[in-house]
Amino acid sequence: MYVPFDELSKSSRIWIYQSNRKLSDEEVAIANELLTDFVENWAAHSTPLKASYQIKYNRFIILAVDQDYHSASGCSIDASVKIIQELEQKFGIDLLDKMNVTYKTGEFIAHKSLIDFKKMAKEKAVNANTIVFNNLVNTIEEFEEFWEVPAGESWHSRFF
Repeated sequence: MYVPFDELSKSSRIWIYQSNRKLSDEEVAIANELLTDFVENWAAHSTPLKASYQIKYNRFIILAVDQDYHSASGCSIDASVKIIQELEQKFGIDLLDKMNVTYKTGEFIAHKSLIDFKKMAKEKAVNANTIVFNNLVNTIEEFEEFWEVPAGESWHSRFF
């Protein structure tokens, strides 16, 4: 059952998928249709999940489930990965590769391989103050507080 993202409990579980490129507004509109339909029918063991999603910066898909209402199961999580894979194929993008870093350079959002980001840190092209997207956050509360953070305050700090 779809509910607006901002109406979910702050303790709701989230999964963040980052695209290797910015989606066009047309692609976002199509993704919104597919994700709304998916979330509306998302269930765990035939029990509807109280869930939502957001697309941020035309680049990140954030799925959320209020686990106080009903927890996501292995099968329901597999179903969410399947819709993400469908979006990858439909748009020719990569959403599941966790070996990439997305960060801000001013208002621009850049996407680099972990190896390239490490090199950039060594060359001082990025630093501990560079805003990164910490996609390891697990709840809406963590997402709101610790998703966009200086690299020195996230797992990226090991590169500085």
